[in-house]
Amino acid sequence: MLVSAISLALMLAFAVVPLPAVISPFRPDCVAVVLLYWSLMAPRRFSLFTAFWMGLALDTLTGALLGQHALALLVVVYVAERFHLRLRVFPVSQLALTVLILLGLYEFILFWIDGVAGRTVPLIQRWAPPLTGTLAWLVLLAMLDSRRGEARARL
Repeated sequence: MLVSAISLALMLAFAVVPLPAVISPFRPDCVAVVLLYWSLMAPRRFSLFTAFWMGLALDTLTGALLGQHALALLVVVYVAERFHLRLRVFPVSQLALTVLILLGLYEFILFWIDGVAGRTVPLIQRWAPPLTGTLAWLVLLAMLDSRRGEARARL
C-alpha cells in the first residue's frame, strides 16, 4: 500500500514539473499510467474513489477545468477494474495494446471536454502522450513486477 501511495504522489508531482519545450508534448499522462497499473494489478486497493480524487488533484495542480481529469480517470479506471481479470491473462504485448487503447480513451475524453469548452490543444500534445504513456507503463510493469517477484521469493 505504501509503494502505491508513494507512486501516485510522485506522479502528481511529475505532472507539474516543467519540461523543456522540445519534449513537453511527449510527457506521458503519468497519473493515468500509474492508476491503470494499480487498477489492473491490485484492483482491491484502488477504487473509483481514488481515481476521482487523483483527477481532482490533477485538475487543481495543472489549472485544467475542475473535473476534467477526474471524469476521464473515472472512466478509464472503471473499464480497467471491470475487465481486470480478463486483461491480466493477456500476454504483455496485448496488455500494452490494451493500455494504449485505454490511454487513447483518456485523451479522447479530455479532447471532448476541451472541445465543449472551446479550448484547442495542438495535435502532437493530444496524441503523443498515449504512446509515451504506454512505454512508461511497460517500464513500470517491468520494475514493479520484478519487485513483487522478489517479495514473493522471500516468503
